[in-house]
Amino acid sequence: MPQSQPPQVAGTPLFGSNAPYVEQLYERYLQDPQSVDSSWREFFAQLPAGRADSGRPERAHSPIIAAIAARTQSPAAPAGAPGAESGGASEKQASVSRLMQIYANRGHLIANLDPLGLMQRPRPQVLSLEYAGLNDADMDTEFVTGARNDWIGRRATLREILARLERIYCGSIGAEFAHVSNSDERLWLQDEFQLGRMQQGISTQERRALLAELTAAEGLERYLHTKYVGQKRFSLEGGDVLIASLNDLIQQGGRAGVEEFVLGMAHRGRLNVLVNVLGKSPAQLFSEFEGKYDENHMQGSGDVKYHKGFSADVRTEGGNVHVALAFNPSHLEIVNPVVEGSVRARQERRNDAAGDKVVLSLRAVAPIAAKP
Repeated sequence: MPQSQPPQVAGTPLFGSNAPYVEQLYERYLQDPQSVDSSWREFFAQLPAGRADSGRPERAHSPIIAAIAARTQSPAAPAGAPGAESGGASEKQASVSRLMQIYANRGHLIANLDPLGLMQRPRPQVLSLEYAGLNDADMDTEFVTGARNDWIGRRATLREILARLERIYCGSIGAEFAHVSNSDERLWLQDEFQLGRMQQGISTQERRALLAELTAAEGLERYLHTKYVGQKRFSLEGGDVLIASLNDLIQQGGRAGVEEFVLGMAHRGRLNVLVNVLGKSPAQLFSEFEGKYDENHMQGSGDVKYHKGFSADVRTEGGNVHVALAFNPSHLEIVNPVVEGSVRARQERRNDAAGDKVVLSLRAVAPIAAKP
């Protein structure tokens, strides 16, 4: 050994490659101190756990390591065996939670959107019990639902959970909100949708009113398309539900105390909103299509018909509500600030600068239907 190395390092056997050998010697020492050389006996006796007066006698490691290895290689206890029941139940509970999340994300894929039953929609495999790790034998087993509101009880059978999931996510209204990145917003949307689908129903009278509104919207679109072929009209076809939605929103607002609505929207569907929401005379609209000038109805603007605004009082259960559709500016990105400015001016006129929901702004966007 070079003389530059300290004496305690120069002759020591304690280095990495000797670790197994030293471990064996130490275990022999623990079993019988006389079985090792005196030099090793002195060394091991100096270790804190090796001293007799330490109060913490050391144990050999090899039997412990062998027991752990044998336990990891033994087969898992079968279902129904002692000690296996709790593990199986927790796995089933996890499967139910996974199935509920799958319905929230994928249930809209089999929503009932064809009342005539002409379109056959294959059921995705992810919506099957087997995919989630469940089967028919679990249908009457009770599980924790983890519900954040009253759309279902805190505990329910798998049969009841499936029935409610089918009603909420696979009925005539589908919802998909997994794309919402904000967790608070996504959970709020999910909670409100679940609760609304379970608690809110539509009476026969309301269904008839909705049918009348949809029929009026479709009838106007068909007439314009037939009578004024080739003229720009930015049809609402495929988004007729906008009319029913706006009418319901105005009625709900009137009951809640809203006194004015200010609407902003783009070209698509504007003509239908003017007639079937604000009550603009169809005769006046047709005269605009025909290029006729009417001093009583066309004063103040020479703009194209699908840019024009309108205002009217709409009767609601809470009293008349004034609804104003803002004129379309030349650039659609200016629609929102125009509406916001109009709302602020109306609030100040009512000495309501703080805004207590008397005047409400609304951006109406007509959905574009997908082509089959």
